[in-house]
Amino acid sequence: MKETLEISPENPVNGAEALVRAIIAEGTDTVFGYPGGQILPVYDALYDYTDTLHHILVRHEQGAIHAAQGFARATGRPGVVIVTSGPGAANVVTGLSDAMMDSTPLVVITGQVGAQYLGSDAFQETDVIGITQPITKWSLQVRRAEDINAAVARAFYIARSGRPGPVVLDIARDAQIGIVDRPYRPMNFIRSYDPVPLVDMDKIEAAAKLINEAQRPLFLIGQGVIISGAEKALISAAEKSSVPVASTLLGLSAMPSTHPLYKGMLGMHGNVGPNYNTNRADVIVGIGMRFDDRVTGLASGYAPDAKIVHIDIDISEFDKVIATDIAIHADAREALQALIPLLHENEDRREWIESFDRCAEIEDREVLEAELRRCGDAPLTMGEVVDAISTATGHDAIAVTDVGQNQMMASRYFKFTTSRSFISSGGLGTMGFGLPAAMGAKIGCPHRTVVCFLGDGGFQMTLQELGTIMEYNIGVKIVVMNNNFLGNVRQWQNLFYHRRFSQTPLLNPDFNMLAAAYGIPSLEVRTREELPAAIDAMLAHDGAYLLNVDIDPTDMVFPMTPAGKTVDTIMLSPALCFTSEMLEKK
Repeated sequence: MKETLEISPENPVNGAEALVRAIIAEGTDTVFGYPGGQILPVYDALYDYTDTLHHILVRHEQGAIHAAQGFARATGRPGVVIVTSGPGAANVVTGLSDAMMDSTPLVVITGQVGAQYLGSDAFQETDVIGITQPITKWSLQVRRAEDINAAVARAFYIARSGRPGPVVLDIARDAQIGIVDRPYRPMNFIRSYDPVPLVDMDKIEAAAKLINEAQRPLFLIGQGVIISGAEKALISAAEKSSVPVASTLLGLSAMPSTHPLYKGMLGMHGNVGPNYNTNRADVIVGIGMRFDDRVTGLASGYAPDAKIVHIDIDISEFDKVIATDIAIHADAREALQALIPLLHENEDRREWIESFDRCAEIEDREVLEAELRRCGDAPLTMGEVVDAISTATGHDAIAVTDVGQNQMMASRYFKFTTSRSFISSGGLGTMGFGLPAAMGAKIGCPHRTVVCFLGDGGFQMTLQELGTIMEYNIGVKIVVMNNNFLGNVRQWQNLFYHRRFSQTPLLNPDFNMLAAAYGIPSLEVRTREELPAAIDAMLAHDGAYLLNVDIDPTDMVFPMTPAGKTVDTIMLSPALCFTSEMLEKK
């Protein structure tokens, strides 16, 4: 570690070192990256700061950005990525789009050719700003060394404030080798940028009046509750006014799974109670969620009897999908804290709350019947694997998923006691996300158990990151749900395309041999009798471990609301749909 006097005219440094010192000044202790020609000055500067800035050398730039996403989602701190120009920068584009959709704070630094070569199609030149502007919160090309400090300060402030998101700094080689002679100063204000608007008390009072007078109110919570740290305020508001709560996919873990007012997940593969009762509610309060099409189903048939209150920090989300009656432009925690004193205690909602439980009993009955059909020598199902691992971890692990059936089964069967415990690619649905994101989550939260649920298809998109896990001894628990199919696509082909399984069967390698090649112990689990001992061995091992679980290839995720249908059109199985008559029979 070199001596680090404050940068000044008497102690100047080059732009690359100024960049590294600025990143450290922002509280960053871990960066994910991959070196290359146009970012070499920065990597040379990193060499002197290894005591304070831990660099994780991934095996592919996509792995770097997904790992940074997992780190950010698990910790709430911006994930930092450093890659080179051209293909290096292009390889993080999917992750940038994913992070933008899911409000993940990232600072991505890309190398760029010298300013004199820009626009000449120089070797490994790519128009990074042109590519990334539509999928980032902010992007800037830095051509002069003296602009680095201000650019980094602005980047971190924008990435973490308001609705978080990814930013890109494309730093030309000139800026990396030029001289900086001014100290770094963090930023906490940008003119014309108002990341946290003031709470409009008139709207809060109007919302409180609607909730207090409602007979069938429902809170729908998204990741904004987690980002804003509104978990305690949410529970206080729900308990005081006896309002049931349902979660989006990315809102999972904001409220403990066992809380009596928590009624499950919304959406295409959400629980019956929240989906059915969405269209029976008279007031819906959406908190830190964006009424995504996977939550609403057919928008024209969504919540026809409900007044809609929408609380969100991003004004562009209002009326984008569902028309609101009261739009509260505010931080979720601040809005809820202002709302709580105005809410009335209400004991008259017992029947409304119990209606969710009756739906859950019907859903549980269908799950039990499915399990009974699969007893004995029948193949393992994803749901029972996830449930067994959740139970074995005391429901206190971080669950990271890839995308597909593994994702939906994990979201349905994993239980949560602690916030920031579910990490998945929501808006973009990026296969290959899971393994590197789990690495980042474990690095960010080394004392928590991190379990990564993968399909055999998504695993093979980024399995080279097993090399990163090996090199840095990252103790993630990897569970491959191996059904030799692209399972989610197969399910749709089964239900809606006359069982024409076009390009969904997979011929897979021996995943246990692959794990062994990277020095990672593993087990193949073929039967349910083998499962408990295999889970115990995985969790007892101090380090990375892989379970290769043979899954029934015909296993499907239910309940399911088919695309283009109303949210209360709910398939319990290929041959059975949920109906209100089922409730009446109960």
